[in-house]
Amino acid sequence: MLRLLLLFSFFCGVSLLGAQNPPIPTMNFELSAPNSPQQLVSSLNVLVLLTLLFLAPSLVLVMTTFTRFVIVFGFLRQALGTQQVPPTQLLVMLGMILTFFVMEPVGVKAYEDGIKPYIEQKIGYEEAFDKTALPFKNFMIRNTREKDLALFLRIRKMENPASVAEVPLSIVIPAFVISELKTAFEIGFLLFLPFLVIDMVVASILMSMGMMMLPPVMIALPFKILVFILIDGWNLLIGNLIASIK
Repeated sequence: MLRLLLLFSFFCGVSLLGAQNPPIPTMNFELSAPNSPQQLVSSLNVLVLLTLLFLAPSLVLVMTTFTRFVIVFGFLRQALGTQQVPPTQLLVMLGMILTFFVMEPVGVKAYEDGIKPYIEQKIGYEEAFDKTALPFKNFMIRNTREKDLALFLRIRKMENPASVAEVPLSIVIPAFVISELKTAFEIGFLLFLPFLVIDMVVASILMSMGMMMLPPVMIALPFKILVFILIDGWNLLIGNLIASIK
């Protein structure tokens, strides 16, 4: 998990600092006026790197399948009608665990191809960034609709790239996010259907019995939970969620 977060931090750090291949700045916490422009640039580089470390968790949201997992789990809880059960914190942690499970091969490949050679001083900033970004680009593009990629390419007025390596991250990331949102909503809609049928059946039975004042949701809740348990819902849902990822 820590390795994946470090990968995301390295991503942005290299993209901002690697264009001119500057030396890695040293940490100096003295409050004094810079003696040279190079000293000022080094201090600003440290500030940028520290900022990127704080942004790394946000990158997990937009460059992985975390969005899909969390939205589907939210739809499931609403479809069951269990209010705050499971609690939001548990659903978020489950989404994080599944995200790292899915993204581990991608993170390992990015580390072996880009970060490890860079640490061993075999390649420079720019090459390390390209090799580290490529596995994530491949993953995101595999799970992104062509229509969404074309949308942002059209907004930028760019021609269709010849290869994945030529697609900038500024195009891939937003296209991937809206594709994940669409996929999550489609799965959420399918989740709602069986539980909606149970609600309608229970409401019809109560109306036929003249029990108008009894809330149908309260009566349907145990039946929906029972059905979810009988079909081994968590196993079925998580298995199909991971299988839907390319």
